[in-house]
Amino acid sequence: MTVTTEGGPAVGGYAAQVVVGVGGRAGVSVAEVCALVEETLRGAGLAPGAVAALATVESKAGEAGITGAAKRFGVPLLSYPADELAAVAVPHPSETAREAAGTPSVAEAAALAGGGELLVPKRRSMAATCAVATVCAHDLRHHGDAEVVDAGASLVDLAVNVRAGTPPAWLAQRIAASLGDLASYPDGRAARAAVAARHGLPVGRVLLTAGAAEAFVLIARALGAVRPVVVHPQFTEPEAALRDAGHRVGRVVLRPEDGFRLDPAAVPEDADLVVIGNPTNPTSVLHPADTLAALARPGRLLVVDEAFMDAVPGEREALAGRTDVPGLVVLRSLTKTWGLAGLRIGYVLAEPEVITKLAAAQPLWPVSTPALVAAEACVAPEALAEAEKAAQQIAVDREHLLAGLAEFDEIRVAGAARGPFVLIQVEGAAEVRVRLRALGFAVRRGDTFPGLDRSWLRLAVRDRATTGRLLQAMDHALTLTRP
Repeated sequence: MTVTTEGGPAVGGYAAQVVVGVGGRAGVSVAEVCALVEETLRGAGLAPGAVAALATVESKAGEAGITGAAKRFGVPLLSYPADELAAVAVPHPSETAREAAGTPSVAEAAALAGGGELLVPKRRSMAATCAVATVCAHDLRHHGDAEVVDAGASLVDLAVNVRAGTPPAWLAQRIAASLGDLASYPDGRAARAAVAARHGLPVGRVLLTAGAAEAFVLIARALGAVRPVVVHPQFTEPEAALRDAGHRVGRVVLRPEDGFRLDPAAVPEDADLVVIGNPTNPTSVLHPADTLAALARPGRLLVVDEAFMDAVPGEREALAGRTDVPGLVVLRSLTKTWGLAGLRIGYVLAEPEVITKLAAAQPLWPVSTPALVAAEACVAPEALAEAEKAAQQIAVDREHLLAGLAEFDEIRVAGAARGPFVLIQVEGAAEVRVRLRALGFAVRRGDTFPGLDRSWLRLAVRDRATTGRLLQAMDHALTLTRP
């Protein structure tokens, strides 16, 4: 498990750029820092325009030579606490640097703190040092629908996690019937009360949103986090929203060797906003509720994305409805199980003070009348019973998929899958994905999730017949990609 820190949106672009870590003695000049950086970039075949940011230790962030160099390059200057940089593994540690700055290498550690890879190790001039690393280039705005857009019905969609065959007819009829009320402004009181009753909560603890994605934007903009941390690999929209709001985002990156399981001790104590999914997209890992509750701290908001929890039989490990966990914010989506991605409906469960802040950041009438009707319908007892039956069937279908994948020596399944999707690692995954597409199946690439690379793919769980056809296509795709 590793902890890194990402820059804000100015660093962000998602293109292949670099971060230059810089250090310097007291009084180092702008000219010397710039000359060293430019010489180092030239040696690596990089132009100054490739620089996304300069980075240094906090104690050097006030050096006129370093701040002036960032200004001359026209990029932000990122600064990190010495103890945070000291935890970053560097190839050329120095005891002299450790004694002077509290970290074994200011330049290398600052360059690597964003989670990229070192391109150029430490270089020195008389009074300055620098190192160059790639910006972690995960495309946080890539989602599964990109795999099937413009494909029409030509592809079997295993890239999007919306349950197949939805919305059911009864729900579509309820939504259609609401169209006669479109001349009136939306009134969310009945839907809000229904959601509150579904979770046994007071209405003041519920906020309806235009899908969970809106909730992430509200959280990023309205709650005043100083040190937010996102647990990855997971749905990338929370980090994207935080970065868009100007936050520097810390990452706790879970490892496949650990089955992508969370150790609460890996989350920095000073994190005042922690975001984690359960079950987590894309790993399909279901974290124990007690493990997540252990992340709660005074002064910390614990945001748990339970968008797929209603696809887990019995919703075991759910925190929705809990009022004994301080700072708990639970997000739910109704778009996945009920096939309402185009309607946009979800909700937040949190302490009334948090709900008030989030609601104040919403536009007027943020949820449409048809979406409100859908929300009320989907939390009714009959709908919950239908969702539970679907969750049990998903569990059976997932075991069938896992059994089939186990027949391939080339495929490794990540962790213990408990959601309506499975994460697999396979050599040549990018080529396998393309070949599967040619064979009629769209699957989700994994390399846009922080913590994953091009060897990962995510597969939605479907019925046994569809899975059987997928496994045949997978066998063919692997045969064609074997050396």
